[in-house]
This record gives sequence, C-alpha cells and structure tokens, in this order.
Amino acid sequence: MTEHLPSDERFPFIPATESTAELVVRKSRFLAFLAPCRSKEEAQSYLNVLKQTYWDAGHHCYAYRLGPDGMDYRMSDDGEPSGTAGKPLLFCLQRARLTNCILVVVRYFGGVKLGVGPLARAYADAAQVVIDQAELLQLVPMTHVDMYCSYDDMSMLIEGLQQYGCTYEVSYGDAVTFHVVMPAHEEQTITSFVVDLTNGRAGFSKVST
Repeated sequence: MTEHLPSDERFPFIPATESTAELVVRKSRFLAFLAPCRSKEEAQSYLNVLKQTYWDAGHHCYAYRLGPDGMDYRMSDDGEPSGTAGKPLLFCLQRARLTNCILVVVRYFGGVKLGVGPLARAYADAAQVVIDQAELLQLVPMTHVDMYCSYDDMSMLIEGLQQYGCTYEVSYGDAVTFHVVMPAHEEQTITSFVVDLTNGRAGFSKVST
C-alpha cells in the first residue's frame, strides 16, 4: 500500500503515540509533549493530566488542531507574554501538517528572563524537537466498496486488489463478494481497473468513506 500513499500536501499527519522532549534555554526547562487526540474533551483531559503531574511548573502552554483539515484549533500562552507560546506552538503544528493532536510545552523558569523574541523561539524550538522525534502517520481517507464477481474471475480480482494494496474480506454465495477498503483518492482508478480487468464482468457498490 505504501507506493500508493499520496506524497503531496492533500493529507495531514497524526502522531502515532505520545512523544516527549526536553530543551534547556538559559536555565529554563521546556518540557514538550505531543499526543494524539480526537476531540476537544480528549485534548483538555490530556492537558489536565500534565497540569496535575507538573503542578509546580510556571506555565503549561499548548496548541491543538482537530479535524481532517486541522481548522478546529485552540492555543494558550498560559500567562506568558501574548504571542510568545501558543502561536509558535500552533505554527509548528501547521508547518508539520499535524492534526488530531495536542502539543503542550511545560516551562520551569530558570531565573533568567529571556525576552519576547528569544522566549518565542524557545517554545518553537521545544515544539520542533518533539515533533521531529515523533512517529507520524498520514491521515488518508479510506473508502469501503463491495465488489462482486464470478468464481472464475476471483483469482484475477484478488491479483488486481493486491496490486493496489487494498485490504479486503471475502464472502461466498451465488457470486463472490469482496468487502474492500481502499484509499478514497484512488477509488475511481481502482474500480475502473477492476472493471477493465474482468472485461466488465465485475460490479461494485460504494458502502461508505
């Protein structure tokens, strides 16, 4: 399936699991956390856990993006000068094309004031470190299609579906039914290929995306 995954910018990425990183800038410690989440409630719950765990930190700044286009988002400076934390974190998520995730940077003040510019860079650097080391998965919309063919065409259809890296389950009756999962952006290509492959003998119906 890998060879058919898109390499353009139509599809965002999500973190596979939680990742953590630490950055020290002029004695201030920046603890960065990147975690998957699928709703505002999950994002808030994750943030609450970090606030309880690192209760003695001065700031718990964050940004999250949700949805296939990442347009459902929120950010917070959590007491840092306006624009020095939340915006840099959100920008890092946007630049990495990340969605359905929350990025939190917990800061322990080290006694040396950084100034607005260096502070914003420190938050951005901490965010980038944790993003760079995270395992990312591409969020590709999938389509479920039922395909029907005769027993004579079964092996041919299997070969075609495997060529495109589709996953499927088979059920048997008067005809053979393939319950196929394929990348939504390849649906037209794959269904047309199957029809041509079987000289129009195979049929299909879309179930869902």
